[in-house]
Formats: sequence, C-alpha cells, structure tokens
Amino acid sequence: MIKKQDGALVIGGEHPGLGIVRSLGRRGIPVYVLDDQRCISSFSRYATRVIQVKNLRDEQETIDTVMEIGERYNLRNWVLFPTRDETVAAFSRHRDRLASFYRVTTPCWDTVHWAWDKKSTHILAKKLGIPSPETWTPRSVEELAPLYSRLPLAIKPAVKENFFYATGKKAWRADTPEQLNALFAQANGVITAEEVMVQEIIPGNGQHQVSYCAFFRDGQAHSTLVARRKRQHPHEFGRAATYVESADVPLIEELSERFLKEIDYYGLVEVEFKQDPRDGQYKILDVNARAWGFHSLGMPAGVDFPYLLYADQMGKTTERRRGRSGIGWLRLVTDVPTVLTGFLTGRLGLGSYLGSLRNMRVESVFCWDDPAPWLAEICLLPYLIVKKYF
Repeated sequence: MIKKQDGALVIGGEHPGLGIVRSLGRRGIPVYVLDDQRCISSFSRYATRVIQVKNLRDEQETIDTVMEIGERYNLRNWVLFPTRDETVAAFSRHRDRLASFYRVTTPCWDTVHWAWDKKSTHILAKKLGIPSPETWTPRSVEELAPLYSRLPLAIKPAVKENFFYATGKKAWRADTPEQLNALFAQANGVITAEEVMVQEIIPGNGQHQVSYCAFFRDGQAHSTLVARRKRQHPHEFGRAATYVESADVPLIEELSERFLKEIDYYGLVEVEFKQDPRDGQYKILDVNARAWGFHSLGMPAGVDFPYLLYADQMGKTTERRRGRSGIGWLRLVTDVPTVLTGFLTGRLGLGSYLGSLRNMRVESVFCWDDPAPWLAEICLLPYLIVKKYF
C-alpha cells in the first residue's frame, strides 16, 4: 500500500494564502485550502483542493471544522498554515487538540498573546527597552482631558480583528477634543472598553514604516528579510501595504529578535516598526504571528518562508537565508488607487513611482505560470470588497 504524501492545509485563500499554495505546490507538495468565502486560490493550478465552509470567524466552530476536514480527507500529520489573526488565536488556544492530529505551526497561547493583544505588546516592549508609541488606556471619556494637549491621537483596538470587522478601519484619527471624546465613545460601543487604546500618532507616512520578517526558532532567526513599506492603503493608517521593497535596517533586526526571543517564538512572523522623525527611533507597532500579506516577496529576495516552515515541520534541514535588498513586491488592485491619489495630492512623484516599477519582481497575485487567480480576482473584486469590508 502506497503511503499518502504529507501536505499542508492553508486556512484562508486570499493572496497571502495563495503565496503559500504556490510556494509549496511548485515543489510538488499537496496543498488544501480552507476558506469561508470564494477565494482566488480556488483558481490556482497549485491548489490540490479548495474547501469552502460557512464560518471561520467563530473560534470553536473553526477548530471543529478544521478537525472534521482533517478526518474527512485523511490529512493526519499535515502542516497547518493560518493566514488570519483570529485563526492564529483559535489555533493557539486549542493547540493541544489540533496537535493530536496535525503538525501545528502556531505557538502556544503563552507566546501568542503577546502579539494578539497590542496592550501586551507595548507593555513587553517597554520592559525590554524597545521604543514604542506612547499608549494610554482610559476607561471613560472623563479620563481623556489630560490627553487633549497630545492631539492628534489615534483610537485603536488592542485586538485589531474585532474592531476591523466591525468598522472596516484599522484606527481612527482624532484632531480635536470633541473628536477624541466622540470617537472614544463610539469605539466603546463597537468593542469592549478593555480593548480600546489611545495612542500617539508618529508623524510620517508608510515610507517610514519597516517590517522585520523571519522564520524564527530556538531563540534565534533561521532566515530573515527586512522590508520598507513604500506605499500603503489608506495613506495614514494603512490596512495593508500596496508596494514594499526589501531593505537593510540592522537596528530593527536586533530589536525584533530581542522581543521574539523573550516570548520563545516559533514560526513565521512579521514585526512592524515606524521610524519617528522627531527622534529618529524605530518604534514597534505590531507583531503578526503568521504569514503576512507580502511574504511572497521572500522568494525573489532569496527566502522562501512557507517552505522553510514546512521543511522544519517535516524534520528537513534547510540553509539559513538572508533576503537581498532592493527587491519590490506590488499589490496591483490596491496600488492603482493609492498611486492615483498620491499623484493628485502631490504625495507621490512620477519618478519615484517609475523607480518602484523597475525594482518590482513579484505581484501579489499575478504570475505567468499561474495566471488564473489574477483573472479571477478582477472578476471577483466587487464580491471580495463587500465580503471583507461590509
């Protein structure tokens, strides 16, 4: 009897999941995709099977579904790849149950909660001497008055998924005391009071924002890449990058590795920083305990992140890698409106834009050997926008 080949189950078939599908599928590794909406990975030649289910937002239902799918399709010992924060939290909190059947790439909750809850992220960063934006956690509108002199300020969630699904926004900006009071009260009506944060706004746009990307294990980075967010959408509180380039910023490597070593992190991770032009410091913003949106930049830069994690789970030794700088990644469907807005407002010059196109080596969805997902995304765009934001 021929033993069934081990493979990977990717939860979420949008462009980050598609990048994982292609990374592994090109190596002949079976890849199943699980999603609760129509996804572009359904059209990839590298996806072995795509399964659509009703709901992957409820934690218990997600775990039950993943276990049931594993039993139904005989996926024992396959490697799990979550692509959304709520899935990471579910996998982390139910890790023992999942690990009885799958190879789980998500660390335990004692580790993940430092990334999941942004209050915890900033508390730990302060303890470790890692610069971060000043953050306050007022419990009522009456406690906001001392912050009026610090305006403009951002109203943000400690757990971003809850806020995002309710509002379609990553954060709100308040420029006046009246705005701060109103938006704070509005946030308390959307998420719990414990999740509402008020944070200083670091001046500058996405070009001041850099990400440390790594496969991290045993207290050290196995392979790394640093990327600078050249363009993002929206302009100030970017939900996602639209164009990034690999870069060389040694300082954020040291700061990121200090944080990840402290929490005993394992797996793929992106740590986001923004350089404050007022003091030159790189300040930590976010930690994504999963494959991030532009992880496919790693392949042309020399670091195939999904395969490194898969190989490690299968007990294979891989060479350590460091991403080359000056390699560009583009998300065309969101970059086009971002560029047009940049031209109209004067934030983006033609020379800068053309220079980015010269450096671009990978588009988030389009590639010549697997063009169908890109064509499908164009056709599905209205559906995907409504499904995600409304």
